[in-house]
Amino acid sequence: MAMSAHSHANATHDHVFLGADHERNERRVWAVIALTTVMMVAEIAAGSWFGSMALTADGWHMSTHAGAMLISALAYLYARRQAQNARYTFGTGKFGDLAGFASAVVLGVAALMIAWESLLRFFAPVKIDFNQAIAVAMIGLVVNLVSAWLLKDDHHHRHDHSHSHSHGSHAHHGEHAHHGHHAGKDNNLRSAYLHVLADALTSVLAIVALLLGKWNGWTFLDPAMGIVGGIVIARWSWGLLRSTASVLVDAVPEAQDVSQEIRDAVETEQEQITDLHVWQVGPGHHAAIVAIRSQAPQSPSFYRQKLAAIHELSHVTVEVSSTHPA
Repeated sequence: MAMSAHSHANATHDHVFLGADHERNERRVWAVIALTTVMMVAEIAAGSWFGSMALTADGWHMSTHAGAMLISALAYLYARRQAQNARYTFGTGKFGDLAGFASAVVLGVAALMIAWESLLRFFAPVKIDFNQAIAVAMIGLVVNLVSAWLLKDDHHHRHDHSHSHSHGSHAHHGEHAHHGHHAGKDNNLRSAYLHVLADALTSVLAIVALLLGKWNGWTFLDPAMGIVGGIVIARWSWGLLRSTASVLVDAVPEAQDVSQEIRDAVETEQEQITDLHVWQVGPGHHAAIVAIRSQAPQSPSFYRQKLAAIHELSHVTVEVSSTHPA
């Protein structure tokens, strides 16, 4: 026999599924953009004043990373300002993953360009001013290391909130719930971090190649290191593409098997989950729809209490039906 529930037409709750450190991460990305822009302008100005092609080229190179990080910063800004917009039925928590996906594409294109230009230099070597190039690479490395330190995600912060309301139909009990959650991986911050890390890697490889080229005359190392750097950056880009794409298409999270935790918490000899959907709606936030068939149905709040210990769940819809025919 099916159970019915009283509908609460006026029950409302928000769908703000931003990361626990959203505003902090946003501030840090803007700070890195400011740092990179100042360095970019200084290098371009100095390169033009002193006639240094190396300085000018590195300045314009930094502008591409500043542009990529601007994608991250604007995604943070938009997601925060539109967090209460009812048009986004599951909030704006995924905007960071969308920005991360776009940045991963940019990073992949940059990796291909680095590798391709390095390959061309094998066949058409260019004259290198070692002292000037080493100085530029050292300055770039310092800026990138400071930026990487600012963007490093320590995952130490938590944010908790809870809210619930019930709804129902003639055929089942239904209930939505919000639970507390742990801070999750922020793919938007990760994308900005990988951009500065990629730049730092190319600086380190360039310094090694330039020093050995200056001391031993091994000029072939400069393009060789470029190809190595391009391959490593391409691998980072692919990893970021995979993780962001899986969130965007609502794939079951791999890092933590929330689905199995839900089954372990709910299923007994009398109660079986007949339909289960789990997906990520923001950093540290997961939503779930749980359909339960029971020999002795309880109210949705009974099952919600069972799921309360799963902190990754921020939005839960529970539907309960009886195994006995009506």
